[in-house]
Amino acid sequence: CELQEGSERRAVGPMRVLVTGGSGLVGRAIERVVKEGEGREGEEWIFLSSKDANLVSAEETRAVFQKHRPTHVIHLAAMVGGLYKNMRQNLDFWRNNLHINDNVLHTSQEFGVVKVVSCLSTCVFPDNTTYPLDETMMHNGVPHESNYGYAYAKRMIDVHNRALFQQYGLKYTAVIPTNMFGPHDNYNTEDGHVLPGLIHKTYLAKKEGTPLQVWGSGRALRQFIYSLDLARLFLWVLREYDEVEPIILSVGEEDELTVKDAVDAVVEAFRFEGEVIYDTSKSDGQIKKTASNAKLRKYLPDFKFTPFKQAILETCDWFAANFDSARK
Repeated sequence: CELQEGSERRAVGPMRVLVTGGSGLVGRAIERVVKEGEGREGEEWIFLSSKDANLVSAEETRAVFQKHRPTHVIHLAAMVGGLYKNMRQNLDFWRNNLHINDNVLHTSQEFGVVKVVSCLSTCVFPDNTTYPLDETMMHNGVPHESNYGYAYAKRMIDVHNRALFQQYGLKYTAVIPTNMFGPHDNYNTEDGHVLPGLIHKTYLAKKEGTPLQVWGSGRALRQFIYSLDLARLFLWVLREYDEVEPIILSVGEEDELTVKDAVDAVVEAFRFEGEVIYDTSKSDGQIKKTASNAKLRKYLPDFKFTPFKQAILETCDWFAANFDSARK
């Protein structure tokens, strides 16, 4: 197969890595770790934002690949949002993400890209399942009804990757991070994810001297991963991980926290002394989605994750310092 031979040949030369969604939480974290010493000589990194190309469009996707001619792709771009935005817009999440993912994977194949690492999410897993979740369980049942549009679109990346390997021998893969947070997140209090929304709300409550209103009971369990740790793991997957099957990138099961634990850490980081009110009329989403990082630990037994409170403090400090320009 010509494509495969071409790929093997090009893999020897310098790596030119195109990062879609390069201005988001994970893209910015990868850019930072590459600049701070994790990049290698001869590697070229191109970070795309939605201003560079609308990846829902096949033509614009092709044009951006034509321009940069990547050898490797880290695919982060997606239409994303928190629980409540997903519940309102399942159709939009399904269609937009399906187009984006098909365009990026198909165009990568067309341009002889050696490897693509795409980003999934733990919401790809079935709602009714046993815990902990592992990489083999993704297609074992329907996802949670709150965000099934997004979840099914993300699952299709895995289907596409398996078919590319079967038909063309390409080793495109995907990672499944648990709840990620860090600088450059989307801190929107209505449509953002749980932690950035909390950080923004706590910052405002402290500034305005009002109580902190938390949506839900605080009982839901989550594994949180700091974006800079995730970025270092992405580089390892890009360079070393040789399976088509996805890999979960997460702290261990023993590091699972309640949303209340996260609230307490944010309150402490901001030295917020006001009242904290849990609004139990709001949904908790899935109560737990515990994931196993056994596969990651098999490969990287010594990887050190940043302690949660330290990572929260760094993120809260970043948000306070960049309040005016942060996405919200």
